[in-house]
Amino acid sequence: MICQKFCVVLLHWEFIYVITAFNLSYPITPWRFKLSCMPPNSTYDYFLLPAGLSKNTSNSNGHYETAAEPKFNSSGTHFSNLSKTTYHCCFRSEQDRNCSLCADNIEGKTFVSTVDSLVFQQIGANWNIQCWLKGDLKLFICYVESLFKNPFKNYNYKVHLLYVLPEVLEDSPLVPQKGSFQMVHCNCSVHECCECLVPVPTAKLNDTLLMSLKITSGGVIFQSPLMSVQPINMVKPDPPLGLHMEITDDGNLKISWSSPPLVPFPLQYQVKYSENSTPVIREADKIVSATSLLVDSILSGSSYEVQVRGKRLDGPGIWSDWSTPHVFTTQDVIYFPPKILTSVGSNVSLHCIYKNENKIVPSKKIVWWMNLAEKIPQSQYDVVSDHVSKVTFFNLNETKPRGKFTYDAVYCCNEHECHHRYAELYVIDVNINISCETDGYLTKMTCRWSTSTIQSLAESTLQLRYHRSSLYCSDIPSIHPISEPKDCYLQSDGFYECIFQPIFLLSGYTMWIRINHSLGSLDSPPTCVLPDSVVKPLPPSSVKAEITINIGLLKISWEKPVFPENNLQFQIRYGLSGKEVQWKMYEVYDAKSKSVSLPVPDMCAVYAVQVRCKRLDGLGYWSNWSNPAYTVVMDIKVPMRGPEFWRIINGDTMKKEKNVTLLWKPLMKNDSLCSVQRYVINHHTSCNGTWSEDVGNHTKFTFPWTEQAHTVTVLAINSIGASVANFNLTFSWPMSKVNIVQSLSAYPLNSSCVILSWIVSPSDYKLMYFIIEWKNLNEDGEIKWLRISSSVKKYYIHDHFIPIEKYQFSLYPIFMEGVGKPKIINSFTQDDIEKHQNDAGLYVIVPVIISSSILLLGTLLISHQRMKKLFWEDVPNPKNCSWAQGLNFQKKMPGTKELLGGGWLT
Repeated sequence: MICQKFCVVLLHWEFIYVITAFNLSYPITPWRFKLSCMPPNSTYDYFLLPAGLSKNTSNSNGHYETAAEPKFNSSGTHFSNLSKTTYHCCFRSEQDRNCSLCADNIEGKTFVSTVDSLVFQQIGANWNIQCWLKGDLKLFICYVESLFKNPFKNYNYKVHLLYVLPEVLEDSPLVPQKGSFQMVHCNCSVHECCECLVPVPTAKLNDTLLMSLKITSGGVIFQSPLMSVQPINMVKPDPPLGLHMEITDDGNLKISWSSPPLVPFPLQYQVKYSENSTPVIREADKIVSATSLLVDSILSGSSYEVQVRGKRLDGPGIWSDWSTPHVFTTQDVIYFPPKILTSVGSNVSLHCIYKNENKIVPSKKIVWWMNLAEKIPQSQYDVVSDHVSKVTFFNLNETKPRGKFTYDAVYCCNEHECHHRYAELYVIDVNINISCETDGYLTKMTCRWSTSTIQSLAESTLQLRYHRSSLYCSDIPSIHPISEPKDCYLQSDGFYECIFQPIFLLSGYTMWIRINHSLGSLDSPPTCVLPDSVVKPLPPSSVKAEITINIGLLKISWEKPVFPENNLQFQIRYGLSGKEVQWKMYEVYDAKSKSVSLPVPDMCAVYAVQVRCKRLDGLGYWSNWSNPAYTVVMDIKVPMRGPEFWRIINGDTMKKEKNVTLLWKPLMKNDSLCSVQRYVINHHTSCNGTWSEDVGNHTKFTFPWTEQAHTVTVLAINSIGASVANFNLTFSWPMSKVNIVQSLSAYPLNSSCVILSWIVSPSDYKLMYFIIEWKNLNEDGEIKWLRISSSVKKYYIHDHFIPIEKYQFSLYPIFMEGVGKPKIINSFTQDDIEKHQNDAGLYVIVPVIISSSILLLGTLLISHQRMKKLFWEDVPNPKNCSWAQGLNFQKKMPGTKELLGGGWLT
């Protein structure tokens, strides 16, 4: 029990001792205070020790002793027994000349310590001290300035600050020991001003910091009493930033600024400004809690100088330094705002104060002009006050650049003159089209936009901003107050491109373009995009193209892409393969269809085919065209017919046996469908019957003609079979004597055309067609021939003819029974050549004559109208001429003739 009572008493004693130690520390104030050390029997000899302590107290209590030097130990301040002068050091404020009392304000208590020196026995020492926490909340600063500089200038002057942080006290004795304190060296200038910097952790800003100053001068050490402070209560913010002045719409001067960064609490601000105008100088000093201040009754031609500083709004704190002075000078003519940036279709207003020869022009006498060329109607004027005039522009149009000027100049004028200063009005068309496209894999959305449709504004930046809703788009898109910027990059085609990835297919992305400029910002009309509605599918795959056998249709097949899962429509384009394909289009609206067959004019040509797709409901975009697929030329059917052929007969005319050489032209693709592998000659005679000969790919074949009648047929063979429709030619001795061609004439029209005409007589044989044969007799060239209809009586032969050469023309009638007797001429018909040439010239002359007649008639009509106007324009109208009124123009004047049936034109 006795032990327990002893422990309780001991705890109570330690608690009282701790409270006493903290009460003995001087609480640092936000304003300046002094550290004074005075010798005994001086002005401050009345200083009292703490209650219960006497002057003769031993170093067990450690606060005061005669002839002692201060030193920290476990019990407080220790003094050695030196027979020298003892100095008393204490803190006092500038308002109170007495030393500061204890924190509990017990009267008679003072903070004292002692110094030992023979040098300062008569003068003592004083220092001004001010402490604050820097605006970045990282450094606690104490500024120490000596008030007695001259006596110390020859001595070694040093200042150290000893401090202890709260976390150091947690595991240490209750009263700080000497080893618990950390020491920082203070940076002293030549003027005996020292700056002490104490780093303070952010987490400890609200804790109590204990400090003491150790000042050395001339070998003498001055030790201050203990100081205590909460750093958060001593914050000295940085000066306010961005001091700016502008004139508001109602003619007031608005002073605005920004709060310094890193301040953890709201600030109050002190604003001091001066107005220097011609008649008076006005000064003011105001405290505000906002970051702006309005100054009314602004005057033209005045100068305003402003400074701002800040301090904690609620609770203790220190005023920041004053901001850099900012000067704003008003002109003789004030426009507010002086520059306006707005968009097409908007309404804006301008205000003006006009000062002329140191006199304010009444607002009722102010007129407004646009570009000094167009007076603005008075219906757009408003009188704001006696000296403030306003003009309003409605539904503005885009500003048209005039040379280097990209704005309209708005002038505020007196009734009789305009000042050279003006306001600038920038009107920009912000209708920027934003188009977006979701890729075929549904993983990203690419948006593109161009500024080519809007006027570029110097020093402006453009930014795409967007807001994503949780589901779908609203009916009327609007700019959301919460938005995010999106990085867009300029492409080589002049478009900006932005990529959203990942995307939410059913979320509405409302986006717009923001134009940022020093005059303000403008937003383009917003558009809302649903990624699911702007999908550009992948192109169809596995595209194939072929011409179907025996049918001859172009068959196209494909596979639809995996995404999107919506029903798709397809578009097919096809055309003959070549450098420039002439595409034909075909639409397929059946979502389940995977192939289509199309008729083509040429089944034996190579076709290029491509397919693309799009959502069937019309949303989104067409995919890219698929890679082209090409058809392969192959035989589709048997040849439609055999080749046309003719013959050359060689041999002795006295003998019955002759050699016949067959000539034919290679079969075209449209007839062969689509190739010919070989030709076969079928023979038929009355004696030997029928046989065939394969001649391969040759286009010439010779055989002996020994029978009275010999019929031949040329067949074309491809991979499918032989031609069905073929030409037959019968060589018959009796038919070779049948002559039905009475006359044959050849007329050269020019060097490339000869007209061949003939007359035939009726015959009992069935005439099938004619063969025209011609050749140059002066050359050993091949015979040329043509098959023409039996109903033709005149034919134009197009070939290269030389007028000085001789040509042979032959006309063979071909009957079903055989080849008839030909009509042969060896020269052109000379007697009618000139006539035919003249007839041919009529085709050129007659159109020229008709055109010339029409041109001449038009010229005459125009000339007639001009002459009538010229001759009659001076004839007076009695209704318009006073001297002609009352005259009877119907009455024939003496010595005149009737004109236009006796009347005058009016």
